[in-house]
Amino acid sequence: MNLKGRDFISTQDWTKEELLSALDKAADLKKKFKQGIPHRELPDKTVFLFFFDKSTRTRNSFEAGITQLGGHGHFIEAHTSQIAHGESPKDMGIILSGYGHGIAIRHDLVPGEGNRYMREVAKYAEIPVLNMQCDVDHPFQMMADLMTIREKFGPDLKGKKIAVSWAYAPSYAKPMSVPQGLIMLMTRFGMDVTLAHPPEYSLMEETLATAKSNANESGGRFKIVDSMEEAFKDADVVYPKSWGIQSMFDRPEEALEISKKYKHWICDSDKMKLAGPDSIYMHCLPADRGYEVTDEVIDGPHSVVYQEAENRLHTCKAIMALTM
Repeated sequence: MNLKGRDFISTQDWTKEELLSALDKAADLKKKFKQGIPHRELPDKTVFLFFFDKSTRTRNSFEAGITQLGGHGHFIEAHTSQIAHGESPKDMGIILSGYGHGIAIRHDLVPGEGNRYMREVAKYAEIPVLNMQCDVDHPFQMMADLMTIREKFGPDLKGKKIAVSWAYAPSYAKPMSVPQGLIMLMTRFGMDVTLAHPPEYSLMEETLATAKSNANESGGRFKIVDSMEEAFKDADVVYPKSWGIQSMFDRPEEALEISKKYKHWICDSDKMKLAGPDSIYMHCLPADRGYEVTDEVIDGPHSVVYQEAENRLHTCKAIMALTM
């Protein structure tokens, strides 16, 4: 399957067959990495890594990944570049297309901005534009999540239940892209997706509509509830995570005050007992320990967070190798 030159801005932009091809590639690269087999598939290739927000797993999976593929990653904090002085997405896309082989961008904290910015860069770039997380989706995280779920439950996920739940965190108003990415991707693979959140924490309407449409097409199910306990009941996968209030990202302190009403939205051992006996706990990390999740759960036998984080490297490498 030829994916050379393709952008990867949302999983929704690729067919299921293309996504599965990328997962096959990731599994092959993971095996080679484990066995110490060199796989320099992108010799002398350059990817530009623009960050409008902080990062640990994303930055390191891209930098380590491109190095292992034989190329080089240029890390750029957006505020240190001419973007901070108003350089246009058009100019950046055209110019960097003449310098290298891929442009990766993280721009996730302002609803309505990040995804639009990336697509504007992609409109003018002649090299792939890769979404390291925007306001709408976090496609590389989603691919790692899907890879992990398939490793645990096999390739046929039809009828498996995943609970995507809001959880309390006092640290900051986190992006909405992870729960939105989850409901859009997992419904494509026939999963029973239950989204749970307090009333203030609704997701973007277009992502909800996409999830419903995907579920109808795949034969899966999608529903929204207002209880973490209801979502967890008989779930095969639980993914409790905090996110911010869509209309209040410009008022973070006020939003965090509202969140204090819901401190009981925590993933603890009692809630895990509601899930299936072979259920897995997932989180994109970093998790707010003691708030989003207890140590007993995240460090316990149901947790796959480190396997999930490890798969970030391999899915990242696979998509770069296929597109660049």
